[in-house]
Amino acid sequence: MTDPRYSKLAKLLVTYSTALKKGDRILLDMIDVPDEFTVEVIRAVRAAGATPFAETRHTRVGRELLLGVTEKQAAEIRDLELARMKKMQAYIAVRGSANATENADVPGDRLQLYSKMIRPVLDYRVNKTRWCVLRWPSPSMAQAAGMSTEAFENLYFDVCTMNYAKMAKAMLPLEKLMARTDQVHLKGPGTDLSFSIKGIGAKKCEGTRNIPDGEVFSCPTKTSANGVIQFNTPTLYSGSKFENVRLELKNGQVVNATANNSKRLNEILDTDAGARFIGEFALGFNPYIQNPMCDILFDEKIAGSLHFTPGNAYEDCGNGNQSAVHWDMVLIQRPEWGGGEIWFDGRLIRQDGLFVPKELKPLNPAHLK
Repeated sequence: MTDPRYSKLAKLLVTYSTALKKGDRILLDMIDVPDEFTVEVIRAVRAAGATPFAETRHTRVGRELLLGVTEKQAAEIRDLELARMKKMQAYIAVRGSANATENADVPGDRLQLYSKMIRPVLDYRVNKTRWCVLRWPSPSMAQAAGMSTEAFENLYFDVCTMNYAKMAKAMLPLEKLMARTDQVHLKGPGTDLSFSIKGIGAKKCEGTRNIPDGEVFSCPTKTSANGVIQFNTPTLYSGSKFENVRLELKNGQVVNATANNSKRLNEILDTDAGARFIGEFALGFNPYIQNPMCDILFDEKIAGSLHFTPGNAYEDCGNGNQSAVHWDMVLIQRPEWGGGEIWFDGRLIRQDGLFVPKELKPLNPAHLK
């Protein structure tokens, strides 16, 4: 018997996240996902009157292809993928993996080559389709979260099927506040960073693009960031794990970057001219996500967190920066993680992970759960 949670999540993705309409075509990009769930999504798509196209992939096969990918092959993959994407109105990607570090031994030059070449497919999908991306719970994710497989699966389905409509309503005041803010000041242990988001705008993330969700994002103006930020959560990028990432910025650019693996960190930041500029600034507040699990779709939504992103900016609420890199790095500011403050135009907005202004308090965990 199929887990009833599968059909509940599939229906949420189809009717709420991508809001499929009769006649829509949707690409289902399923990576290391149980066939039973893929079948439930296909059925939900058909029930909405839309047409499903399903691609099933496996991370070990993907690693092998990346190990020997050539520029010619990557270009042909880009052309094929882009032609298919241009026929779609919507896209759902469900990404699982038995090993989150499967690509750790893929040479950096192969990863850079492929990410640069495939970027137009990602850009088209992000900007021209209704899309949603989520993880699939696996033992490796449970292990990274320090949880049993069963407990993590229960958390996963609680988080992914929560009342996103209620959260969306509570986000509106923060979205409006960020849209009219000029100066941002971040303070905390090892962190003293200032930048402007004037004229950039802001966008609430309410379960339509990512599941789980729970953030409002904007972006620094390209040359405005000055100071230092010390991240306190581990981060995975291209299969490598980084801890204690510290970025020093001058006139918007990362001029010094250190971590447990500073060499690999700087290799990624040297991918192209835009990788050392910042493409996103966001506040996270999902009440069910409390601690990092080395999975950015969860970690960037941690209650009381913010993320700051070297690399590519979105067309929505972006500063025009372009890069093959988009690396969300997370700083948790709750007291047990060292605390911290966020100031907008000289006004204290969040202290030790909790929103201070009355109109923003509905985003604190006690109200959202």
